[in-house]
Amino acid sequence: MPKATLDEVFQRMKANLKSRQFSEPAVTEEKHECNECKDKGIIVYRIHKSTEERMKNEGKRFDLAAHEMVREDDFLAGKVCSPQDAKEWKTTFSRQCPCVAERAARKKQMKLMSASNISEGFRKLTFKNFSLEKKPDEIKELYDCAFEYAQKFKGIRDTRQNSIALLGQSGVGKTHLLTSISNGFIERFKLSVMYFPYLEGMTDLRKDFDELAAKLELLKTVDVLFIDDLFKPKAGVPQVTPWQFTQIQEIVNFRYLNYKPIMVSSELDLNQLLEIDEAFATRIYEMAKNYTVTIEKNIKLNHRLEGAV
Repeated sequence: MPKATLDEVFQRMKANLKSRQFSEPAVTEEKHECNECKDKGIIVYRIHKSTEERMKNEGKRFDLAAHEMVREDDFLAGKVCSPQDAKEWKTTFSRQCPCVAERAARKKQMKLMSASNISEGFRKLTFKNFSLEKKPDEIKELYDCAFEYAQKFKGIRDTRQNSIALLGQSGVGKTHLLTSISNGFIERFKLSVMYFPYLEGMTDLRKDFDELAAKLELLKTVDVLFIDDLFKPKAGVPQVTPWQFTQIQEIVNFRYLNYKPIMVSSELDLNQLLEIDEAFATRIYEMAKNYTVTIEKNIKLNHRLEGAV
């Protein structure tokens, strides 16, 4: 077998090299929720020896100006000083990254939202997605009342008139507006809010009498209680049994006496509530007198029937 020429050997080597797949290992950039601390929760700084001496003399620890401290990462990367001067920046201290407080606030908000009994769909309801386009003045009045209540709540929270009641015609957005307020209270003020749909809520209270006292205690003491569709009428007749009334009266009385806000929606007007029980109705009215709107019965205002009537 003849010896391969130098050119043939070279071509063979070239082909072998071409056939091999050499590739640099992929460098995946590590992703962090917080780029400031790389999810460590703390940020380490270095200070110059002259700054340390000043702090010792003045007896202060953390009153540093931005130019007096450098990030540890920058120091180690050689961005701060030359290697010869590194010993002058040997003192370190750490501070909690703002992301820790932010994460804690988000966690609390999620916990509050989960405990609120507000459904996933209702959590999306806001004042911004409440449409006022081509809506009559009655609906605008309803919106204005709810919006003003939300804006002024912080100042009236501990007063007698700290509540809101939206009454009357079905389908005008009462639940949407009060849910918008609830979502805002949880997100902005980190308050505990409980959504209590009257009929379903009363059924739940009856389910297990061993848990009744604990559930009533929660409804009495939660920061804000949202009672939706109170005494919801069927064929024009309010649905309320003596047992149901006893429970709701106990809840409202407690909140009235302890200045704890309630938000109420109902298809009934104030006169109909008074017919059920005067003392109960007047307490709700006294709590919500500055923020009560009643929409007179008018099926044309029901947004669910838009275009049908």
